[in-house]
Amino acid sequence: MATMTGVEESYRTARRVARVGMAVSGLLACSNITIGVLAHSTSVVATGFEFAGDVLASSIVVIGMGVAARPADDDHPYGHGRFETLSAFAVGLILAITGLAISYQSLQGVGAQHPAPGMSAVAALVGAIVLRGIMSSVKFRVGRRIRSAALVADAWNDAVDILSALAALTAVGLAMYDPVRFAAADHFGGFVVGLIVVITGFRIMRDSSLELADTMPPPELTSELQAVARSVVGVDGIDKVLARKTGLHYHIDLHIEVDPTLTVAASHAIAGHVRATLKRELPWVADVLIHIEPSPGAP
Repeated sequence: MATMTGVEESYRTARRVARVGMAVSGLLACSNITIGVLAHSTSVVATGFEFAGDVLASSIVVIGMGVAARPADDDHPYGHGRFETLSAFAVGLILAITGLAISYQSLQGVGAQHPAPGMSAVAALVGAIVLRGIMSSVKFRVGRRIRSAALVADAWNDAVDILSALAALTAVGLAMYDPVRFAAADHFGGFVVGLIVVITGFRIMRDSSLELADTMPPPELTSELQAVARSVVGVDGIDKVLARKTGLHYHIDLHIEVDPTLTVAASHAIAGHVRATLKRELPWVADVLIHIEPSPGAP
């Protein structure tokens, strides 16, 4: 039986977490929509539809992770990791569209006469805050550990649900406190929920777009890579570092400087040692393409 690689195990962990998130979102969507309708709360119904959108978002994350876990082939020599980033972008797009729909629908009920929300609306929102707090914490921890843009996007999705639920809870509380004076508070609370979702969606799309545009990794990562490469015997210096993120890892183009009097075979051996060392010491490095340059200070 073939041994599972670290990348495959990371993707499997991410999919497992995302599936749990889907189940939680489905439960919250059903409970909040039902309770919101029965309790006459636009804010609670709005959060329920937001949770329903989260089910779709998490399902896209699971699908994207499944495709990204496929090994490299002739058509995808760098692997399928970009599908993971694309799924993160899709999550952001879904959030933005869902938020706009929630805001629009919430404002349609302003001025309508209906009973004040009941205590069940408060209970539904408090329960959502607790569950979302747990799920966002787990997703952030796992997503950042394995460097998954899609899972971190899903975590932000959960985190913004907490803010949305808090906004809805405030609106419900005002409507219950003084149904006459704050009759429209519940509707405006739904509008705020949608606005928060839109902002988060655009933030996720921006971050994933940066990865798709081959933005370089953070300076601390490139500094760490150069330090490890310089530690290899025979490397006189680093001329250039290029990197692109494909899924959970980076593919590196590294220009190293060596003694120009060395033979091609000796220079190739140093390059191989550098590549092996980087892949062994830095778990976020998928592969390295080494370019040999002559040391400028050599005689």
